[in-house]
Amino acid sequence: MKIVVLGGSGFLGSHLCDLLSSRGHDVNIFDVKKSKYQKKNQKMYIGSILSRKKLSLAIKGCDFVYHFAALADLDVAKTKPLETAKINIVGTINALIVSKKYGVKRFIFASSIYANTEEGGFYGSSKKAAEDYIERFHKTLGLNFNILRFGSLYGSRSDKSNGLINIISNGLKKKKLIYNGSSKATRKYIHVEDAVKACIDIIKKKYENKYLIITGQDSVKVKDLMKIVKQYLNISSDKIKFLNVNNEGHYDIRPTPFVPRLGERLKIKKRNFKESLRNLIEEFRKNSNSIN
Repeated sequence: MKIVVLGGSGFLGSHLCDLLSSRGHDVNIFDVKKSKYQKKNQKMYIGSILSRKKLSLAIKGCDFVYHFAALADLDVAKTKPLETAKINIVGTINALIVSKKYGVKRFIFASSIYANTEEGGFYGSSKKAAEDYIERFHKTLGLNFNILRFGSLYGSRSDKSNGLINIISNGLKKKKLIYNGSSKATRKYIHVEDAVKACIDIIKKKYENKYLIITGQDSVKVKDLMKIVKQYLNISSDKIKFLNVNNEGHYDIRPTPFVPRLGERLKIKKRNFKESLRNLIEEFRKNSNSIN
C-alpha cells in the first residue's frame, strides 16, 4: 500500500516509516523538516500542516494517512495555547479535508491518554478537540479512522521534550536526577518499537473506526524509575530531586480509567523495562550528541 506519515521526521513517525518500508509499503514522509532517517525508497515532502496545498502533494494517491504531526511538548503547549490549537486542531482539520478529497481509505491519528482526562493542559484539550473532529468527519463524511491513545513512549531518537530522556540527560550531564513533579507519580511506558508494531497491526479491517489504547502492560512509579536510573549511572541517592511545583499541563497520577467508547486496549508483547532502559542509557552514553 501507499502510505503517508505526517510528522514522519519525528520520534514516533520516523520509527513507523522504517517499519512500514521494511514491510514493503510505499512510504511518503511529510514534515516541516527533512528526516534524518529517510530511506532511499521513501519520498520526502517538506511543508506545514497548516498548508492544504503542501499536504495535498503528500497525501494524493495514498491509501492510509498516519497523522503524527503535532505540537507535543507539554511545557511549550502551556505557554503557547494559540499555536497549540493551530497545529493540533486546525492542522488536523486540514489533513482531514485533504484526506477526504483524495479518497483516503483510513485516517489514523496519534492521540494521547491526556485526551481522556482533565489533566494535560492545552495539549490534552487540543488532542480531545482533534479527536472530536475526526469522529465527526467519519459520521458526516464517511472518512474511516483510528484514534490511537499512546502511553509514555520511550526509545531512541527522542529528545529532551520526552520526560524519560530528560531524566537520563540530567543524569549523564549533571550527575543529578531531577523530576518536575511528585514522587508519587506513575507512568505506563511503552517502547517506541512496540508502539509502531501496534500502529501497523491496526491496519487490519477489524480495527477500522475504533479508539485503541497503546500502552505498556505495567505501571511504573517514577520514584522506582529514578532508582533504576540511579543504579545504572552510579548516582548517589542525595542527587535525586522531585520538584513538587505546580505542574499544570502534566499528570502526576496515572490518568483515570478510559471511557467505554475508547474501545479496546491492544495487547502488546511484554518487554523487560529495566533491560530496555539500560540499553537506552547505554545508547545515550555512547552518543551524547543524541541528547538535544
